[in-house]
Amino acid sequence: MDPTLLLFLGMLVSLGFLLVRGYPVAFTLAGVALIFAFLGLALSEGFGITIGTLDFGIISLFTERIYGIMTNEILLAIPLFIAMGVMLEKSRVAEDLLETMAALFGRVRGGLGISVIIVGALMAASTGIVGATVVTMGLLSLPTMLKRGYLPSLAAGSIAASGTLGQIIPPSIVLVMLGDVLSSAYQSAQRDMGIFSPDTITVGDLFAGAFLPGMGLVFLFILYQIGMAIFRPETCPAMPRTGEQKIAGKFLARVITALIIPVALIVAVLGSILTGVATPTEAASLGAVGAFLLAGLKLAPSRWKVITAGALALMVILAGGAGLIDGFSAMVTWPFLIIFGWGFLVSLGAAWKTGVLAEVMTSTLKISTMVFTILLAAALFSLVFRGFGGDSYIEGVLTNLPGGVVGAMILVMVVMFILGFFLDFIEIIFVVVPIVAPPLMVMGVDPLWLGIMIAINLQTSFLTPPFGFALFYLRGVAPKAVLTTDIYKGVIPFILIQIMALILLAIFPEIATWLPGVVFG
Repeated sequence: MDPTLLLFLGMLVSLGFLLVRGYPVAFTLAGVALIFAFLGLALSEGFGITIGTLDFGIISLFTERIYGIMTNEILLAIPLFIAMGVMLEKSRVAEDLLETMAALFGRVRGGLGISVIIVGALMAASTGIVGATVVTMGLLSLPTMLKRGYLPSLAAGSIAASGTLGQIIPPSIVLVMLGDVLSSAYQSAQRDMGIFSPDTITVGDLFAGAFLPGMGLVFLFILYQIGMAIFRPETCPAMPRTGEQKIAGKFLARVITALIIPVALIVAVLGSILTGVATPTEAASLGAVGAFLLAGLKLAPSRWKVITAGALALMVILAGGAGLIDGFSAMVTWPFLIIFGWGFLVSLGAAWKTGVLAEVMTSTLKISTMVFTILLAAALFSLVFRGFGGDSYIEGVLTNLPGGVVGAMILVMVVMFILGFFLDFIEIIFVVVPIVAPPLMVMGVDPLWLGIMIAINLQTSFLTPPFGFALFYLRGVAPKAVLTTDIYKGVIPFILIQIMALILLAIFPEIATWLPGVVFG
């Protein structure tokens, strides 16, 4: 057998074995890559065996990869979006949203479940982190749903499913990572086809492409809740009407305060990208600052709330028409900036005094460090993988499959679905996608459509028993009254909905490609 193929297969088997055994992903990727790289070098130099294209020059390219990753402006959006999501989570925005939505829809059967889906979608759009959303929603809404008489499986399934929406609803760190990886893969594929001035795919393209599928999933989840309310009303009873709901003006003010401001923040971030006003990184910084201002509105003493709200409003207004600021006179611009800066400082002070700022910075640092450590290790693994000619092996397998492009896509989707049981989305995006994406694109697969298919596929696998990550997160915070079998049974209808959505997207790629074409031409 070809010694290069033996080393290549040995590297993959070793990686899979160590990951399944629970070893840290980053150290496993880097360790396996280095061991097999030096083994290949020893065989080629000591015994004269030809090992693919592997030489020490491949390893030396790693320093260039590190520099490229650390200077990549797109990847800077990751810690900023993480900070935005963590701040919204820690400042009790989700709790207020859930209480308000429950009060708004809870009087009808299934209303509490609809509230969970809506709030889960909003939290997913702001955090983009499945674990954070599932845990937050599980702590806040599961006890309430059980107390109101909801079927445990329906309550658990609704929470787990709404939490996974962070994979597909923009702005999302999953889509940011996918955008960077797919852009490199697309350019590599075009060079392989002899196109030396290649087009690219941007994070904004993925955000636009994911919008309709994401909203479609939210609609289908809500439709399922309505169906349960109609055909099995005993599983999702209505909540009693509160005294506050009878006071229309007060209740309306509560709804506006809890709902409009965070929604405006998300719209400002996403809208600034889709309209071309800001790059994803600039929009992420806008979202992080807006989240701090929103936290200040929640945490600051009463006398400062007006100035904080004013600063937040100014930020949203300027985000919506950033190009107009050049036309303002200095007389108008400077007061705006002073109010904005004052509000931001007040927000920071309030977050510092309550300890929220320290929690947010610590969580952001931990998550960002994990992401970039895995990214660097994946870059080293990718170099050695290509040194063994692994990309050629994968391309050969995919191109020779029965069914051509369709067969290759089905195989890749099935493999990613299975890997989603054991690996987090970060490892799959940085390790698997760079390997399989270039051959698929050479075969004619649209990179935008491929990215959305991958996102929904991973979202589904994270929800699938018995190994779905979202199920483990929810099991960790669920009361003992909720059995693990309840969680498994509860997610099955949502899995079927997502599989149906994946099939529809496979049949009608325009669901993902139409909006980017309209927005970006």
